[in-house]
Order: sequence, then structure tokens, then C-alpha cells
Amino acid sequence: MKERNLSQNEIIDLANRDESHFYDNKAFEIKGDKIQKIAVAFANADGGEFIIGIKDKKEENDPLKCWQGINDMESFNFVFQNLIQLSPTIPHSYEFLRDDKGSFALRITIEKSESVHKTANNTVYVRKSAQSLPLKDPAQIQALSYAKGESSFEDTVVNSAVAEDIFESEEIVKFLHDYSPHSDPIDFTVNQNLVDRKTYDPRTAGILLFSDNPIPLLPKRCGIKINRYETSEEVPEREHLKDQYSVEGCLNEQIKQASKIITDIMESVQIMGAKGLEKVKYPPETIWEILVNAVIHRDYSISDDIQVLIFNNRIEIKSPGKLPGYVTIDNILDARFSRNSKLVRVLNKYKNPANKDMGEGLNTAFQRMEEFRLEPPKIVEDGNYIKVTIAHTSLASPEERIMEFLEINEKIKNRQAREITGVKSENVMKRHFYELREKGLIEPVMSMNGTKIVAWKKKN
Repeated sequence: MKERNLSQNEIIDLANRDESHFYDNKAFEIKGDKIQKIAVAFANADGGEFIIGIKDKKEENDPLKCWQGINDMESFNFVFQNLIQLSPTIPHSYEFLRDDKGSFALRITIEKSESVHKTANNTVYVRKSAQSLPLKDPAQIQALSYAKGESSFEDTVVNSAVAEDIFESEEIVKFLHDYSPHSDPIDFTVNQNLVDRKTYDPRTAGILLFSDNPIPLLPKRCGIKINRYETSEEVPEREHLKDQYSVEGCLNEQIKQASKIITDIMESVQIMGAKGLEKVKYPPETIWEILVNAVIHRDYSISDDIQVLIFNNRIEIKSPGKLPGYVTIDNILDARFSRNSKLVRVLNKYKNPANKDMGEGLNTAFQRMEEFRLEPPKIVEDGNYIKVTIAHTSLASPEERIMEFLEINEKIKNRQAREITGVKSENVMKRHFYELREKGLIEPVMSMNGTKIVAWKKKN
């Protein structure tokens, strides 16, 4: 069992630490059902840690008095016993925290899990901010299962669909024409479990893959919306919206159509560069791979479309659903977890598959951005969505971009500098100018009355 020695200051910091979405502390007298409740809530959310042996700071004026310091490690056996009772097993680790007197508290770290966990009394909890809240509605528990990837909406039967929506579609005829070994639509879809094996009722995956028009059967669950905004603002106004496009059809066609629309739009976008206005250029593989990733890994249980927002200086792709299973923002390039395994598998069977480099798509997207000397894509969890931002921001430092601009242009204003560097703050941009001035590389251009800096130029 791991042990860690704590200084008095570290104990004070722990006692003063606020409970949060990722942290909790409890007095040694905690009951077993509360231990299970906290562990289950963390595992069902994003993971976290809790310490047993630190009282709530509201109970004591002195944070050192919150530290209880238990002399015997074996006194914590009740914690292990309660966690062992949970099934499926919660991924966790322990660490004893020891003060300078040789007494202990116990830290339990809970990992985000790919399963839905329950306490011994069959209650599902999930962590929300600093609370462990119960989920009692079966629909909410099922939604949690979909979000984690423990079960997949792609397996559900679509009651509004009939077998002919797949068996007689133009898409499956085109697909099977190139597919080897030769199969007919019924054999192929049954073998791939895209329809119920007894009734032939189509599953969601089958409709998404092979229905010529899945939108009426799965409304607001299978489209791509593309919006073009003529601005670089973080929050666009309605007046900035120039064009809107709705992409429908089977998934393979959606990916191709959406990619073409995005490419056509980007042909007309210009931004300020070192040589003045220039066309925005992104690696096409980056846009393709991130778009494909959004389509095949989104949570289809959520009633919303994939959103592609194209700005002057960036592209944002928002995909419904949180990261599944054990996948996190930190390990997303290395983790291998598929929420929609049927979609991933069957799309890869196309003659020219959209997901040709299975498991390497995001890595390719990042590599191509580096080759274009652009900053890597930014991936964040944005509420119940995953948002990927592909920004046209150079890997060169702001100072390098400013000097590059001044090689061709006589002077540069703060606004222009922010446009070409991606720096959002006017004051931060000023600091970059001041640093270049201190290095003797640039000098200010003053206003007519000599009281205000209006631009900067290279120093002769």
C-alpha cells in the first residue's frame, strides 16, 4: 500500500480544499453506504478522489483540527470492504497520507469508468459539482449507459422503419456492388447485426448506414448542419451569419457532402496575413478526419445534429455526446474506445472507406496541422458536446509574425497584429510590441499630436 508523508502546510491545504466535482473529504466516522455512494458517483462521472480522515472545515475554526489522524492503518479496512462489495468493480487506487506523528488519513482515487455502477442497494449515483446525486429514472440511467459507451443507441430497433428501408435502398446496392465476398442485402445486414435477426426490424446502425433518407426515421439524430459566419468573434452575432447548409442522407454520403461544402466555403475565406489578405489554408486531412470522427463517435441517443461552424479564422465542429468510457481529453489520441462499433466496422468495409486509418484519424489530424505550421486542434467537452476547434493560428511566436509582417508592410496596428497572431487581448498584444521595442527591433508610430501610439514600424 502506498504511503505519503505530509507537511503541516499540506495538511492545512487539504483541510481548506473546497469539495468539488472531482474532490470530497469525509470524517473517519463515515458509514459504508456513504463510501459506496461517493465512489459510485465519481466512477459514473469523470472520476475524482476523496479522503477519509478529514472532517468538514465547517465544523472547526482551525484547519489543523479537521485532520483526525488515525493511528492504525487496519482501522480503514471497512473502506476496502465496502468498495469490494460493488459490482462491477470500480477502478480505483489507495494511498495512505501520514502526518509527522505517524497517524493516517486515506486517499481513494476513483477513475472514470466505462460502466454504469450501482451501490450495494442498487442505487445509481452521479457526481454533479460537489454533490453525489441519485439517478432513479430508468431513462436517465439508460442515457448514462449510452454516454459511457456501455451500451450503444446504434443497437436499438427503429420502430418507425421497415426492412425495405435498408434491403431496397440505393445505398446498399452501391455498397454491395463493390463488396467482397458477394452478398445480398438480407444476408449482409443480418450477419452484421444491422437488423433484428428474427423480425428483420432495422437497428439504428442499419438505418444510419444504408437508408437513403434516414432523417424522417431518426429526426434530429443524424444530420450535419454547417453555418458560415463572416467574423472572427468568439460569439458571433446573427448579422454575421452568411450561409447555412443541411447535410442529410446515409452516413457515407453525409461525410463526403459535408467535406465538399466545407472545402468550397474555405476557398472564399480570406484573413490578414504577413502579405496582407490571403486565402485561409487548412490541411484537408485534418478537416476530413475530425469530421469523420464526429460522425462515427457521436452519441446518437441525443436528439441533435452535428454542428460545423466556419469562421474567418477557425472551424468549430461540435458533436453530440460526452467522451465515452475511459476516454479523456488527455488520453484521446492514444485511447481506443468505440461507442458505435457497428458504424465504425461497416463504414470501414466501403471500397474507399471514410475511416481508412482506423484508430489513427485524430493523430493524422494533429500531424497535418503541425506540417502546415499551425497550432494543433483544441478538443474540449462543452456541456453535452465534444467541440473541436481548428484554428488558423501559426506555430510561430507573435513576435515572429509581427516581424514577418513588417518585412513587407511599412507599419502594423494592434488590430492587425491580433488578426495575424491569434492573440485576442489588446493589452497582451501591447506587451509583445513592448518586448520587441526593448530588443531594439521596432519603434512606435505616434499620432499627429504626438500623444498616442497608433502603430509600430521596424526600427532603422
